Amino acid sequence: MPDRGSGPSGPRIRVGRPSRRARTLLMTLGALAVLAMLFVMFSGFWTDWLWYRSVHYSSVFTTTLWTKIGLFFAFGAVMAVAVGVNIWLAHRLRPPLSAMSMEQQSLDRYRMGIAPFKKWALIAITAVVGLIAGASASGEWRTWLQWVNGVQFGQKDPQFKLDVSFYAFDLPWYRFLLSFGFACAVLCLVAAALTHYLYGGLRVTSPGSRATAAATGHLSVLLGLFVSLKAVAYWLDRYGLAVKSSGLKSADNWVGLRYVDANAYLPAKTILFFIAAICAVLFFATLWRRTWQLPVIGFGLMVLSAVLIGGLYPAIVQKFQVQPNEASKEAPYIKQNIKATRDAYDIQDSEVKAYKGNYKPADKEDSQRLRDEAGSTASMRMLDPNVVSPAFQQQQQVRAYYQFPSTLDVDRYKDKDGAEQDTVIGLRELNIAGIPDHNWINDHFKYTHGYGAVAAKGTETDAGGAPVYSESDLPAKGHLGTYQQRVYYGEKTTQYSIVGGPQKELDYSDDKGEKSYRYTGKSGVNLDNPVNRAAYAVAFGEPQILYSGAIGKGSRILYNRTPKERVEAVAPWLTIDGDAYPAVINHRLQWIVDAYTTNNGYPYASRTTLGDTTADSLTDGQRAVVAQQNQVNYIRNSVKATVDAYDGSVKLYQWDEKDPVLKTWMKSFPGTVKKKSEISPDLKAHLRYPQDLFKVQRQLLTTYHVTDPGTFYSGSERWQVPSDPTNKSGNAVPPYYLSMKMPDQKGQAFSLTTTFTPSKKDNLGAFMAVDANATSPDYGKIRVLKLPAQTPVPGPKLAQSNFNSDPTIANELNILKKGDSEIEYGNLLTVPLRGGLLYVEPVYLRGAGTNYPLLKKVLVSYGDNKPVLGDSLDDALDVVFGKKAPGTGTKPPGGGTGEEPPANQTVQQALNDAEKAYEEGEKALESKDLGAYDAAKKKLKAALDRAAKASEEAKSSRKGGTSGD
Repeated sequence: MPDRGSGPSGPRIRVGRPSRRARTLLMTLGALAVLAMLFVMFSGFWTDWLWYRSVHYSSVFTTTLWTKIGLFFAFGAVMAVAVGVNIWLAHRLRPPLSAMSMEQQSLDRYRMGIAPFKKWALIAITAVVGLIAGASASGEWRTWLQWVNGVQFGQKDPQFKLDVSFYAFDLPWYRFLLSFGFACAVLCLVAAALTHYLYGGLRVTSPGSRATAAATGHLSVLLGLFVSLKAVAYWLDRYGLAVKSSGLKSADNWVGLRYVDANAYLPAKTILFFIAAICAVLFFATLWRRTWQLPVIGFGLMVLSAVLIGGLYPAIVQKFQVQPNEASKEAPYIKQNIKATRDAYDIQDSEVKAYKGNYKPADKEDSQRLRDEAGSTASMRMLDPNVVSPAFQQQQQVRAYYQFPSTLDVDRYKDKDGAEQDTVIGLRELNIAGIPDHNWINDHFKYTHGYGAVAAKGTETDAGGAPVYSESDLPAKGHLGTYQQRVYYGEKTTQYSIVGGPQKELDYSDDKGEKSYRYTGKSGVNLDNPVNRAAYAVAFGEPQILYSGAIGKGSRILYNRTPKERVEAVAPWLTIDGDAYPAVINHRLQWIVDAYTTNNGYPYASRTTLGDTTADSLTDGQRAVVAQQNQVNYIRNSVKATVDAYDGSVKLYQWDEKDPVLKTWMKSFPGTVKKKSEISPDLKAHLRYPQDLFKVQRQLLTTYHVTDPGTFYSGSERWQVPSDPTNKSGNAVPPYYLSMKMPDQKGQAFSLTTTFTPSKKDNLGAFMAVDANATSPDYGKIRVLKLPAQTPVPGPKLAQSNFNSDPTIANELNILKKGDSEIEYGNLLTVPLRGGLLYVEPVYLRGAGTNYPLLKKVLVSYGDNKPVLGDSLDDALDVVFGKKAPGTGTKPPGGGTGEEPPANQTVQQALNDAEKAYEEGEKALESKDLGAYDAAKKKLKAALDRAAKASEEAKSSRKGGTSGD
């Protein structure tokens, strides 16, 4: 006989159990894999804890963590227990014998298959639903903390007479509980129904009764609970009408009750509440009646009532009562919406005053007085922070591994004489892309920080049009005094650095070579501990952190280095302004960050999307947009924060002491926000009104400057924020910081300004300014000058068009950009001046081969006066107000001298010849006469050359002392 252990292919191989050594190895590898996974999970948690401890805000981490854990386990346990109990109860209530049918015979196989694993299946199901519910609930930690710590607003809504805090803090939590209750009821109902079906309590095709009495009673109770929750939902919906969004003809983001809500939806919701409550009682009564006939009828009536009472009736009221006389019907509700919106956005005290918008001097003496007033009404900032960054970069970058932001900041500093002046400032931050040789040591150990601030006078340039620096060079020196110049934390500093250890850093370079430095601050996390090193090696995906010899005693890792990141981390309940700005405060470089408390539950206040309202022509790749999709209907600049550029320390200061939302968060996170009284005078001198809040308020004021319901409804007085005329983006014109004087002010005040145009028009509708100086008693006061509709005044777009279309200006600019030079327009500043409006715009030239702009000309216009292009602001103002003739430094004929410089005549004649030659060329081109076209081109070039030469001669003459300036 053949051997049973062999076959045609040879002997069979017997596979036995793995050896003890192999089993031990597999178990060890498995244990190591589990430990590695656990350590990866642990490293994220541990590094977060270490970071919060390093910035001394560990209480934020622990409060947030324990709140999330508490919500996770509380709601996860409730969901798991509820589903588990109902599955257990359905199994307990199963019939002792199953019906003899094909359906039940098929289910028998499943019941037999599940029987050995019933306990584990129940645990698995409850664990899954518990984890999902707990994870969802933990995300509501903000809602929970606001509900627990909510502070009264002291204001009541007009409909229900409840404090605003009910809608802001309580209602969101009740809605979450309701949604959780619905989810729990539905899951319990589904789980119980499936269990009853599996064990014969419910039957689909079997003969006889479709449900046992036990199953009927069980499911009826669950349905009763579901309908009870629906009744609660109807009741809460009544209050939800006060924060419901709806469209109105004149306000797309309208919030609050309207006529149909108060007179149809509100009574309908009340009626539906009682119907749902009765229906729920009928379901509960099934425990005794053992029939679904009455509850099913009740449920059907509830659905029908919801359609008729909750849908059809309000539609009839809207169609036949409201629409025929909507303005009158909605007037009381519009009034409530206007008041609530103005309160919620802190624009209730904005002053809207009529302003003539056009002023004509009575005589020459009046023109002279007007010229003098123009010099004192505003400190015209010729240095545009949005344009001159390349000049800073070219002249003050010093090394390729430094950089400045593309949009610089405007602040106030005292000059050497002690006078306060508008200043354009930027920090020389580290630029990793400019490091000459990239490797791990250079990127993270050697090149670790920027160095120094660079500041320039906002109202001056040098003879060539470049900035006049009040703080410059490396190390920086100037009017800012002595301060810690190293910039370890900044807007452009996004990579991590390891400092303070054996590896020295590059401090800066000068003519004598590189200067080294070792960080002495207490910022960052200490890497002496091998556990910390391992955790960061895993968290950053960089194994060298674990074993590199460049890390040793004293080494600290710095990360989360932008001011916005740091403030967001230590105060996750704040919305951060898109533009942090630097200041020298108490001999330290500090980043100042404006932060907002927001809410989306202010009754009757219209909503806005922060990302849309804070976007303008500068947020496209230059400035950040605040909270892109964050929709709110309440906002306050309640916190001023600082981030030290050297040690990264974060301090939060209470700024709005009345804000109930901030008070609520301060109760939630005690000790994290310092009192307003702790703000030092040096810091307060640099605080300013934030741009993003101003942009939100100006957007609301396009509609809500109107307080009359009838006018609001008609929309006839609606404004819009004009597009920026200095570029082709089509985005809104940005607001500008400017020291200026409004008509009711005695002197100049550091202000934030903007303009409005009427809806779908380009003439000026209004001018708006807010006192932006934090040390002023009028800080935050909004002043709006409303222009008359019957006498149109050019808006920014028309003012720019008037500049561009003036033949003399166009010809001079053509001469200026001769060759490959490019013209760049600076900020178009608008200043109210004795009943009229003065437009001032610097003109920069980026010459061929020059990669930064220089101020060359200034455009000025006032009222009906001819727009002027001057060599300087004073020159242009003198001409526009008639103190000088165009292109001269002397007074016009009849002004006392009777002189008329020949150079000006030559320039004008040349420009006239150039214009004539241009027209001849256009005509020749139309007639396709190429010979005539070439001749005209030669004439044009010759005329422009003559004009350029004459213009240079005129400038030389003025510099020689003939101008009288």
